[in-house]
Amino acid sequence: MNTIDAKLLAKMFLAGAKNLEVKKEWINELNVFPVPDGDTGTNMTLTIMSAVREVNSLEEVTFKSLAKAISSGSLRGARGNSGVILSQLLRGFTKVIKEKEEVDAPTLADAMEKAVETAYKAVMKPKEGTILTVAKGAAEKARELCEECEDLGTFLEDVIAYANQVLAETPQMLPVLKEAGVVDSGGQGLVVVLEGAFDAFQGKEIDLSFDVQDAKTSVTKISREAEADIKFGYCTEFIIMLDKEFTEQDEADFKEYLLSIGDSLVVVADDELVKVHVHTNDPGLAIQKALTYGALTRMKIDNMREEHQERLFKDAEKLARQQADQAPQKDVGFIAVSVGEGIADIFRELGVDYLIEGGQTMNPSTEDMLNAISRVNAKTIFIYPNNKNIILAANQAQALTKDKEIIVIPTKTVPQGITAVINYVPEKTAKENAETMLEEIQNVKTGQVTYAVRDTHIDDKEIRQGDIMGIGDAGILAVGQDVVDVAEEMTDRMMDEDAELISIYYGEDLSEEDAGKLAGRLEEKYPDCDIEVNYGGQPIYYCIVSVE
Repeated sequence: MNTIDAKLLAKMFLAGAKNLEVKKEWINELNVFPVPDGDTGTNMTLTIMSAVREVNSLEEVTFKSLAKAISSGSLRGARGNSGVILSQLLRGFTKVIKEKEEVDAPTLADAMEKAVETAYKAVMKPKEGTILTVAKGAAEKARELCEECEDLGTFLEDVIAYANQVLAETPQMLPVLKEAGVVDSGGQGLVVVLEGAFDAFQGKEIDLSFDVQDAKTSVTKISREAEADIKFGYCTEFIIMLDKEFTEQDEADFKEYLLSIGDSLVVVADDELVKVHVHTNDPGLAIQKALTYGALTRMKIDNMREEHQERLFKDAEKLARQQADQAPQKDVGFIAVSVGEGIADIFRELGVDYLIEGGQTMNPSTEDMLNAISRVNAKTIFIYPNNKNIILAANQAQALTKDKEIIVIPTKTVPQGITAVINYVPEKTAKENAETMLEEIQNVKTGQVTYAVRDTHIDDKEIRQGDIMGIGDAGILAVGQDVVDVAEEMTDRMMDEDAELISIYYGEDLSEEDAGKLAGRLEEKYPDCDIEVNYGGQPIYYCIVSVE
């Protein structure tokens, strides 16, 4: 076979996505830093799943419709640097195939080259030894082989083999990969997609069922009070097809039993059937009791708490849209990515209009950014990603927004974001403010304390699973067994003679007492510095410390 039609290419794409979904946790474990939020596999999977939804909804599969579904879906669903780069690779690839009636080896080579060109343009400072390098190697091999291709199967097999070869060489290109003893996780994710696609090309039987629920980074949770109002959570309905006499006493006993495990009871009986409706926390008990009277049919169990939460979420979205529509347009608005109740409060107090819940543990998608932009009624909007892995998604949202001026301040940490917002001056122009913010965030050093999820060797440090690590802007600064000790050593390594302010943001897993203990030690060491202690409430990271 020397050509691929649209239906086969769609199947290959879905198979590649499925392979990525299955292996995402393995890819996560290739993260260089052994932190509990290693999320390359997760980000790439969530990105490609957004495109899977679009492909699966196609009524007619043509190259044009397939290209649009893959490009649009992955573009809007892109999360994290690896996800954004994957979306750009898919976008470039689909630009070439969308007008085709069939795809052969030269067309694949063209599409792969366009994919690489598009992805490299999206990254401000492309780094070799990453997913980009693996994609470029595969494209170069495809170009080399395409004209002499006699069999598309052999062509694809050779291209993927070379991609694997380039992937194996990534530790030689990036010393940090070599020291950690891993290949590039993004490159591995790309190879996994290609291998899955090739399995489909070969006709292997593949389960193409997906769990394609939307991953929400910002969720309106049901209040504890409202949840408490729903005493019994499952609306349970069924019909009993009686196989013996159902007496009045049976009915009374059955009702008494159901009321002992639930409420909102309706039981309607005749000679052959009993229709039952009950709200209970254990539908299984109701069903088990009913089976003593006969066989069951038309069984239906709904989670009322889930339905109520979904209703609250929709109501909150509707209210937010109404408020945005009703609010007069401002000249300038602000959007920040935030995680942790305390950090969110700080941003609100500083005048941020809209917070996207996310960050280290869940990177927001381009779609999340676009939704936030639509909610802020302002001519110019500043976005603070506050994480280096979210900047590309913010830039992608900026490129997709035509009716507002979007300015992405590339803040890599929460303290940088706070400093950027603080330095906004209403009397200055947006451009002047952006220049000031960019200058000021360079003066912020950030350290974050968390725990290791696996053994590794990095930054000349032996790290064991469970160790406490202090991670700075450029690497691991301290390793030990005690959170306060590690945070102190980490801060020591961040200090210089120009330091004037030390800010501590303690997370949900560090007590206020321990945060105060850290502050006390730093006050003794650095009496000329102001020390601030703030409740951040962030998960995963015991504390975030900034030095300015």
